[in-house]
Parts: sequence; structure tokens; C-alpha cells
Amino acid sequence: MRLSRIFMALTVGLAVAAVPTAAGAAQPQPPVYTPGEASLTVTPTTIRLGETFTLRGEGFAAGTVTINVTITGNPNAAPAQGSARRSDGSAVAMTAVAYQQPQSAPTTFTVTANAEGEFTTTYRPSRTGRHVFTAVQGTQEDSATGIVLPQRPGRPPHGGGHLPVTGDSVGTPLKLGGGLAGAGAVLVLLSLAWRRRGRFGIGSR
Repeated sequence: MRLSRIFMALTVGLAVAAVPTAAGAAQPQPPVYTPGEASLTVTPTTIRLGETFTLRGEGFAAGTVTINVTITGNPNAAPAQGSARRSDGSAVAMTAVAYQQPQSAPTTFTVTANAEGEFTTTYRPSRTGRHVFTAVQGTQEDSATGIVLPQRPGRPPHGGGHLPVTGDSVGTPLKLGGGLAGAGAVLVLLSLAWRRRGRFGIGSR
């Protein structure tokens, strides 16, 4: 009788101890994210110098992603070297100047992918040409291409709404206009004086 009670107590104790373990095993576990095939996109695919690319990545693991930028093609267009003539006929030498932003855009930088392996960042190029962006994270890698065109004709390289004006191109018309205005004023004064002389009979006999 006593032995049967001991077995029963042991059975009940084991059953009570097993309940928390079974309950824990029955609880749903959070899903584990597995990186897929890495993907990188660039939008828009063609921009003008001074505009911005948007880079989007998917399929990476959460953490740091390195982006390398390879640029090919000619740098920013510069005025051709040669000469120009002023309004008075004299020649002025012109020197080619390459327009560049004060600080070049980086060719290597890092971004952080979120828990879903995604990231979004922007990139503003500092020169024209074909830009190949390559996102690398361990063995994961993908590339995308964007084209940077020169700024629209007539637009200053560093912003602003006015083109440079030389003194010769404006000074000559202003001088000519001022001379004509002065001559016209003299003629008007002479005409008034002549009429007054005729009205009062000055100088007539």
C-alpha cells in the first residue's frame, strides 16, 4: 500500500514538471529571416548633373552593406579653348575651364540594411558619365547603372539664375545710348531758344 502511494506521488510529480516544458514547446516561435538573392536598383536611370539618384537594395542580411561606385566617360564638359572678338574688333583669348563641384562625391560608402534586408539611400554625383553602383555584403553582390548628363545649356555650373556679363558687351551700347540722349537734349534746347528769339523779335530789324 505504501509502495503504491510512492509510485503515484512520483507519477504526479513528473506530470507537473512536464507541463511547463510542453507549454513552452507549444508557443509559436518568431520566424527566422533568411537572406534571398541580393538586388540593387537605381532610379531614375538618367539624370542631369546636380540631380540625385535613389538606390534601393533588397535580399541582403540585416547590417552593413558597402556600395562601390565606378565612373566611366568624360568629366564635365568645358568650354573649348580659342578666341573671341569684342565689339571693337579686338580679340580675347579663352582658356578651357573644367567645372567641378567643390567636393567630389564618394566612390565608396556604406549603408545599413534593416531586419528585412532592405535599404534606401541617395547619391548626388559630382561629374558626368556612366556610374556603376555595386552593393557588396559578404558573398552577396549586385550592381546597377545610372547615367549622368551635363547640365542644360545656359544653366550656370554651380546654380544661380544669371549668366556672367562682360563689360565690353554692355558698356558700348550704354555709351552710344547716352551720347544719343545728350545730343537729343541739346537739339531740343536749341529749338526752344530759336523759337523764343523769333517770338520776341530778338535780332530782327
